[in-house]
Amino acid sequence: KGRNMEAVLYPASQNGSEDDDFITHAISLLSQQIWSWGQDIRRKQGNLLVEFGFERVKPPANVEVEDSVYILKLTENRSIILRGFGVYYCDNVHGAIFLPRYEFIPGYTTKLTLEQPLWTSDELPELYFPTESEWDSYITMLADLVNWIQSYEQTVIETHGVEYRRSTLVEWDNGERKVTSPDEVIGEWKKVGYVISKMQYIDFE
Repeated sequence: KGRNMEAVLYPASQNGSEDDDFITHAISLLSQQIWSWGQDIRRKQGNLLVEFGFERVKPPANVEVEDSVYILKLTENRSIILRGFGVYYCDNVHGAIFLPRYEFIPGYTTKLTLEQPLWTSDELPELYFPTESEWDSYITMLADLVNWIQSYEQTVIETHGVEYRRSTLVEWDNGERKVTSPDEVIGEWKKVGYVISKMQYIDFE
């Protein structure tokens, strides 16, 4: 079903090369976003994620991980965990999804309790493609997550300026990666959110 999901995310009405380009763009957009969060953490003037309300959880001595986990409690029922390998979004009503950095096809779970703060991908619960009865919850969470990323970037630009975001992408732009300009990032996430909003379970059967 993974291939079918890609086909719906990136409509088959386009030719193959355009489909591939669109898939590649969605993956690079997420990967660039995760890079940007990393730069926000290392900001000389102070950790921007913490400034925006994230809780920083430092790894214990017995874990062979150097990076902290960043957790944002959006509401009483919803939270986001940012990691270098992807984004975990939990909703106590709908379940949880994990959006991998290099795939952009999230897995779903109804298991809401993480035994660890997600130091490594091995600590993810078993993820699967949702059933028809779980579909609305799955799409709702995916759309919410994309909307949140979009609003995060909007807040960064409004509070710290587009030049700040450009400065965080200097090293990212190494001549090999596809780079989406900070002036276009919000619009590109809106496009992804629009496609997600049109997805139906029947499209994957």
